[in-house]
Amino acid sequence: MKIQARHLKQSRLLVALLPALFILSVSYVGAAPYATWRLPKGTKVRLNKGGAGRVVYSPDGSLLAVASNVGIWLYDAQTGEERNLLTRDNTSVSSILFSQDGQTLASYSPGKVVRLWDVKRGQLLHTLRWSIGMAFSPDGQTLATGNGETSIFFWDVKSGRSLRTFTEYAHPRLVGFSLSPDGQTLAANDRKTIRLWDANGKRPKRLLTEHTDSIMSMSFSPDSQTLATGGQDTKLHLWDVGTGDLLRTLEGHTDWIIGVSFSPDGQTLASRSRYGKLRLYDVSTGNLLWMLERQAGGVHREAFSPDSQTLVNWGWDHIIRLYDVGTGNPLRTFIGHTWEIRSAAFSPDGQTLVSRSADQTIRLWDVKTGAPLRTLTGHIYRVNSMTFSPDGQTLADAGNYRSTVRLYDINTGDLLRKLEGHRMNVESVSFSPKGETLASGSADSTIRLWNVNTNDLLRKLEGHTGSVSSVAFSPDGQTLASGSADNTIRLWEVKTGNLLRTLEGHTEEVNSASFSPDGQTLASGSADSTIRLWEVKTGNLLRTLKGHIGSVSSVAFSPNGQTLASGGTDDTIHLWDLDTGSTLRELIGRTKEVNSVAFSPDGQILASGYADTPIRLWNVHTGRILRTFRGHTGGVECVLFSPNGQTLASGSTDGTVLLWDLTTK
Repeated sequence: MKIQARHLKQSRLLVALLPALFILSVSYVGAAPYATWRLPKGTKVRLNKGGAGRVVYSPDGSLLAVASNVGIWLYDAQTGEERNLLTRDNTSVSSILFSQDGQTLASYSPGKVVRLWDVKRGQLLHTLRWSIGMAFSPDGQTLATGNGETSIFFWDVKSGRSLRTFTEYAHPRLVGFSLSPDGQTLAANDRKTIRLWDANGKRPKRLLTEHTDSIMSMSFSPDSQTLATGGQDTKLHLWDVGTGDLLRTLEGHTDWIIGVSFSPDGQTLASRSRYGKLRLYDVSTGNLLWMLERQAGGVHREAFSPDSQTLVNWGWDHIIRLYDVGTGNPLRTFIGHTWEIRSAAFSPDGQTLVSRSADQTIRLWDVKTGAPLRTLTGHIYRVNSMTFSPDGQTLADAGNYRSTVRLYDINTGDLLRKLEGHRMNVESVSFSPKGETLASGSADSTIRLWNVNTNDLLRKLEGHTGSVSSVAFSPDGQTLASGSADNTIRLWEVKTGNLLRTLEGHTEEVNSASFSPDGQTLASGSADSTIRLWEVKTGNLLRTLKGHIGSVSSVAFSPNGQTLASGGTDDTIHLWDLDTGSTLRELIGRTKEVNSVAFSPDGQILASGYADTPIRLWNVHTGRILRTFRGHTGGVECVLFSPNGQTLASGSTDGTVLLWDLTTK
């Protein structure tokens, strides 16, 4: 099986089938499992939920909203059950914001698109183009957005109509903006200057000019009377919003100030510098209350509890820490994540903490005791490799950030089992011809052979000195080939785990290896732009195929063994005549970087996956495009036909596997 190893991250995949409890009017979900919710046209199952972004509570604390690569997932905050998926064409969402009444959710997607959603009905209300940044008015009837250039827009939430535009930034460009909690004042900054506007009109109120370098953060006090700003000049300023006067400058930081936030009661200000130093100040006096020097894991972000008595911070060391705001004394730690913490937030009642990690889990914690309450899973960041079992009923996949291989029932999306043991991310997986053994190649430079019925590790193959990017069984199941970033291919005896021979000749990493149907020839594709054909029995080099001008990402034999397909970063697919070594034809799909190629079982169709998201089906004999599938929001890393040819599986950097129905047009 071909897998391209370009990103060495660990992965973890999980899909559970839970009933939908959310009642919709038009886009009804009903009791169907979430693996079939809001599928792209032509697909029948989605495995995984896509990589997770921002996580927020609804104002009443009943829902958790999770931004993801396929849309917005809504969870019951008490049970952790999936309630709904809000998506428009499976568009990636990076940021989300509830209105204060909880009735409307705003989402931001790449391409400067903001969407407004009716939370209760799960319906898309409006799409606002050329918009970034989001801020609701207190009554939830107005949304402010910026265009990232010179303007800020105010929109009527009910109608989607533009109400007014604030434009006073021809040069330099608008960098950021914030709406005061009372909705009366708009603060917007370019590089060094902040303008305050009356949010209900277009009249500038004040111009704040004390910063001498780029402003990186600003925050209104809860009563809307004070504005805190910090920047690259290491200055932390407090301003009177009504007069524009500089109230005081809080001393102490010696590096860029990248974050400022007021406690909910407005009495304390937290400020965070570029390299993880956190300072808390008394707002009324400007005195430093306490500070945290950079910890082993740094201070990535911080947040106050709703009662302003507790501060949570998190960093790169997998640990979440709680402090007493008044004294700075540590209260407790939350330990359970196995990778960097990306975000954390208190529930509106302050009793629960939610955290999101690069370990691909979202965890809920009891604030009082520190005990874990539940874990939300399935938000996978990347799928690197897939393999079907010979009977076509099971799909195994692997991705980044975790050292786990997961096996799914393709008919239901149920997770059947997990295979764990690698120390780093798994780059390639392959079933043996009989389906009893699965091989996995990892960035930890090892190959593991598993009994898929018992989960037992059969043996561990060591010898490579670089990431193992490809593993493939010979048709008789007796030999395993592995390609590596150490520029070699190794052939192993499956029964004993003994190394049979090492194939050397490539000058850069080997991305893909594939056996011919008769098992006598092995093809390898490399970042050195060549494809090499090897005699399996002797290890002799038979032929070198040259034609690509970039890295060869994937190679695949046709079922009759007469043709080899190769795809590369030069955006092309080559079909090679193996008798002559010449190119039969070159397939160009006007897309970026071919990551994966696969023949259909009858050899009539070639599937290709690309870095810019499409999947194409080609007529092998004519070179014509038969169909194009679009549904992923990230690059397609791997494509694979089921043994009966009726399903095409595609794995993507968006963290999902889509199963496409080829029996329908």
